[in-house]
Amino acid sequence: MPTRLALHWQILIALILAVIAGQLSGTEAGIAGVSFYAVYDFLGTLFLNALKMLIVPLIMASIISGIAGVGQGGSLGRLGGRTLLYYLASSLIAILIGLALVNLITPGIVDGEPARDIIGLQAADAELEQVTGRGAGDIADVFLRMVPPNVIDAATNNGQMLGVIFFSLLFGYFMARIEEPYAESLYTFWQGVYEVMMRITDLVMRFAPIGVFALVARVMADTGLGAFVPLLSFALTVLAALALHAFVALPLILMLIARVRPGRHYRAVAPAMLTAFSTASSSATLPITMECVQDNAKVSRRTSSFVLPLGATVNMDGTALYECVAAIFIAQAYGLDLSFAQQFTIVVIALLTSVGVAGIPAASLVAITIILAAIGLPAEAIGLILAVDRILDMCRTSVNVFSDSCAAVVIGRLEGEEGILADEDGQARRA
Repeated sequence: MPTRLALHWQILIALILAVIAGQLSGTEAGIAGVSFYAVYDFLGTLFLNALKMLIVPLIMASIISGIAGVGQGGSLGRLGGRTLLYYLASSLIAILIGLALVNLITPGIVDGEPARDIIGLQAADAELEQVTGRGAGDIADVFLRMVPPNVIDAATNNGQMLGVIFFSLLFGYFMARIEEPYAESLYTFWQGVYEVMMRITDLVMRFAPIGVFALVARVMADTGLGAFVPLLSFALTVLAALALHAFVALPLILMLIARVRPGRHYRAVAPAMLTAFSTASSSATLPITMECVQDNAKVSRRTSSFVLPLGATVNMDGTALYECVAAIFIAQAYGLDLSFAQQFTIVVIALLTSVGVAGIPAASLVAITIILAAIGLPAEAIGLILAVDRILDMCRTSVNVFSDSCAAVVIGRLEGEEGILADEDGQARRA
């Protein structure tokens, strides 16, 4: 009986075919009066909707049952502290990598002159309307979003996932502290919900290659590879920084702290990274990330149920890196020579906004607007990067998801779990 092709290879083949199909079809070609672009749009939206349908019940069931299973509050405190420390450290490392490269390459300077007039400001009104009027208050708003007045309403609002996570953490924590008959019934219920959601996730994943093909083909039909040409230096700087973080910094963390082989981890989470690339959404990719980390990397559900949903909301390494590079690129393009203090301000704001602004529509654009205001540049400067933002968004989301998965492995190893990324004989592959 022929061996079925692994999911990550199916998705990779779909990506390659999508680039070719999108380039050939464009937005006008079609058959029998139906454009190929409309087909891409329908299938891509259907796949995204299926993934988003899983998010709220999967997050609530995994966190509540996971936290209830942790047991004593001291153990939960240790797990939470390690998780948050990892997220802050990895985001800071990503920002510093971006800061170093953008200062080294200086993509905003062309032939010794600021690139503003060469590139031209082509801000899209619809995009800029989403960030108009935003300010540093969006950073503080994260605390208000953590405690929603109506958790049901928060569950229906994509920008309020922090509220759902916070409520689930409280529910799971106190569920383990009520009288036994009630605690056992609730635990059985939420455990059952979790198992059902994972079965539904398996079903959705069977159609992942089709969904990925449609999403990427739509982007290629819309913008094509030509979107990179006028901003090639900026795009390459971002891609180089993301590559350094994903293929150097994070693997070093896996080797030095978790003591595992990075290559095996890449194979374990490849389907999640490729899905993140196509969807450009950490939250939409969460069901697949959890499946990869638990089934392939063998991280316990106790750890992954806490680390991954939290990471999908607050751990944005790629986004933080992009914010830093974009802000300094725009400053360079305007001919602004940033001082050390101004660049330090960019680092701090990028770190805070990568957490606090993640749930707002056009999150990275909002964060960049806040940074631009801090260094005295107008919001319309975002028009410099809009042409390549979508494609770079796909790349940085993959880095966000990979960092989340690394966090689960690192925290799991620190918690003393055995069998994570183990060989066939059951022994963990150590660096």
